[in-house]
Amino acid sequence: MSRLFRDVDGGPRCPHGSVVCIGAFDGLHLGHRALVRHAVARARALDVPAVALTFEPLPREFFAGGHPPPRLLSARAKVEGLLALGADQVGLLRFDARMASMTAADFVRTVLVDHLAVREVWVGPGFRFGKGRAGDLALLRSIGSGLADSGEGFTAHEIEPVVLDGERVSSTRIRAALRAGDFAGAARMLGRPFAIGGRVARGAQLGRSLGYPTANLRFNGKAPPLSGIHATRVHGLGDTPCDAVSSLGTRPTVDGVEPLLETHLFDFDADLYGRRIEVEFVAHLRDEEKFDDLPALVEQMDRDAARARDILSQSPTPQDPTRAPA
Repeated sequence: MSRLFRDVDGGPRCPHGSVVCIGAFDGLHLGHRALVRHAVARARALDVPAVALTFEPLPREFFAGGHPPPRLLSARAKVEGLLALGADQVGLLRFDARMASMTAADFVRTVLVDHLAVREVWVGPGFRFGKGRAGDLALLRSIGSGLADSGEGFTAHEIEPVVLDGERVSSTRIRAALRAGDFAGAARMLGRPFAIGGRVARGAQLGRSLGYPTANLRFNGKAPPLSGIHATRVHGLGDTPCDAVSSLGTRPTVDGVEPLLETHLFDFDADLYGRRIEVEFVAHLRDEEKFDDLPALVEQMDRDAARARDILSQSPTPQDPTRAPA
């Protein structure tokens, strides 16, 4: 049986019971990790599978339509991270009109009881679910206890929040830190350096003609949580990361539209098309801006590259962000 499932059609997936944790898990930060680890520990104690339930697209992306809110982690990276944290199965449920219209009670019956035979549900602080976000911990507990006589009952629990610097760790705080260029603060809440990963896509080759060939990552309709020019490190090309300078934005000087992460690797010359890489963000250099012509852009790129080299030479190389969350 595959460890990943996208829908709940068909018969029971966990006929002998399961322990389920539910969340958006955007970023897989310290709070998410605590929740998943706790659910995994409870599943081991009960000798049943640990199932992590999340959604794709995220509900807030679905309701935002053509203006998606910033996202910290791709679906692929999230699934890999949840499995690395010990989840036996990951439900990456399709959040579509059908799911959006499902009442909280129907979600519990269809997904948790019928499909997963849940014995314990674990959620984070303030968890809400179902149509109109009407479901909460109290409803989970009420339904779970009400099914006790039928043998389908379950218990529901909320994990304690993870607090850092006097405030709860959250994806919202991490996005704010990234917008402010506070990569050290974001890394502390994430438990690892912030990085954007993906498969290198072929671009228009403009960077190469300007003396700055780039490895390009696209976002496929997702919104990145930051923009601008940054000192970066690229992981996934060898035993040690490669120093680089990256531009994340819409490239106003050449009339770009979609967000694109363009990364120029220092002292590196190889075709990376189709390779999977992780770009770790180390320092914000400047905001994106529009230049009068390409020579002016190249002059600024020269300054950006020199500054990035200087910053990276003084910044210790941290753990590889491609390593699965531990």
